[in-house]
Amino acid sequence: MKYTRRTILKSSALATGAAIAAPALSYARICGSNEKIRAAVIGLNGRGQDHMRGLKEHLVAVCDCDQAVLGNRSKDLDVKQYVDFRKLLEQKDIDVVSIATPNHTHSLIGIKAIEAGKDVYCEKPVSHNVWEGRQLVNAAKKHDRVVQCGTQSRSSPALQEAVQYVRDGKLGDIQYAIGTCFKPRKAIGKLEKPLNIPDSVDYDLWCGPAEKRSLYRPRLHYDWHWDFNTGNGDMGNQGIHQMDIARWFLGYQTVSPRVLSIGGRLGYEDAGDTPNTQTVIHDYQPAPLIFETRGLPKSKKFQEKGWGGNMDDFWGSRIGVIVQCENGYVVIPSYTGATAFDNENNELKKWQGGGNHYQNFLQAVQSQDASLLNAPIEEGHLSSALCHTGGVSHQLGVALPVQDIQSQFSHESKMFEDSVNRMLQHLKANEAVDNGAAEVVWGNELLMDPKAETIIENSRAADMMSREYRDGFEISEI
Repeated sequence: MKYTRRTILKSSALATGAAIAAPALSYARICGSNEKIRAAVIGLNGRGQDHMRGLKEHLVAVCDCDQAVLGNRSKDLDVKQYVDFRKLLEQKDIDVVSIATPNHTHSLIGIKAIEAGKDVYCEKPVSHNVWEGRQLVNAAKKHDRVVQCGTQSRSSPALQEAVQYVRDGKLGDIQYAIGTCFKPRKAIGKLEKPLNIPDSVDYDLWCGPAEKRSLYRPRLHYDWHWDFNTGNGDMGNQGIHQMDIARWFLGYQTVSPRVLSIGGRLGYEDAGDTPNTQTVIHDYQPAPLIFETRGLPKSKKFQEKGWGGNMDDFWGSRIGVIVQCENGYVVIPSYTGATAFDNENNELKKWQGGGNHYQNFLQAVQSQDASLLNAPIEEGHLSSALCHTGGVSHQLGVALPVQDIQSQFSHESKMFEDSVNRMLQHLKANEAVDNGAAEVVWGNELLMDPKAETIIENSRAADMMSREYRDGFEISEI
């Protein structure tokens, strides 16, 4: 008989001797499923604060490689503090690790936590590239751990019901889905001299697997999102939520067979290198997924005043998803609501209501049953991978004048052409493009083997499915 964590905990006879059968388990897990779960949060800025609130009743330790952040976030808490996540993972009395660090360390810390016998809640995207995300999934399966992705929409009863409504064919076959991330993103600035990293930061640890570079942005924290060395742009930041919802409705369980990005970082010059304006097609068949990112407001006049309150929307979706079917469509404008319409725009059905994603995770941990998770790690990996491949297409593309972009669509679908044309009109309204200048990047077309998660006949793109890992922060193939 193969003794997994579940068989150990479900058998009272084995539970008595679980210290021998499963030495990786912490004391609380060995004692039985009624013991209180003890959790640690790694990464205390941004989403980390939400993790701390969500796990507050279980929190026993926190970790951040910036000691100023660590001290500030934990000053009123009776918890252990760690600067180095590796030291935290050595602690046997921690059952659960919640990861809210920058993207480039998600998979590394997640895998190390799994190997240390912890269950894991990992913030989205669960990886910085496709290969390491798959290794995280493999680690969870190999060590039989409960690993949840932080795509909290999956715990919304409203969205669960809306997905089932569409999957049951109430509106006929799905024709396509469009995800939108129209979120204000101003320039982050650009320094003439390298940023002076604060003494409170262990910068080597902060860089982790990523290339250790001098930075020319004014802020170390958060603006790492707009640097491909550490982040994945807004498609991999905010947009991962909408990408996941769109793929959830479509029901695809692989990466897409063909990917093409069109866009750029336009409207200003700063230290960022990820697109603030982008349209990507994931050419699934029969129903493709198109994703639109816009960080500029509706037009140039709003850049001076009212930027955040004057973003574009598409069919009522700013940060949301539209799922078009034969006999109607569904608009999902938030994490907690959806509305179905017929093709004459008459409302058919409405759903509303969110869920507690942390509680779902804790319930799965308590029962040691990963099948209870609303966002199991493989779902998070696949949606993250769609963001990554869109980024690869962009990074390997070529800048073209607007008129050349518009002339390239002889082999593309009408819906993708329409999406790109909407984007180009948006850029013109912001005076962010010149018809005669080479500004908008036509990405490198990626053809993929979806099951193997590899790129076909494109060695440069294939290399970008992973990265060169720095010494001491390597990820092994699992």
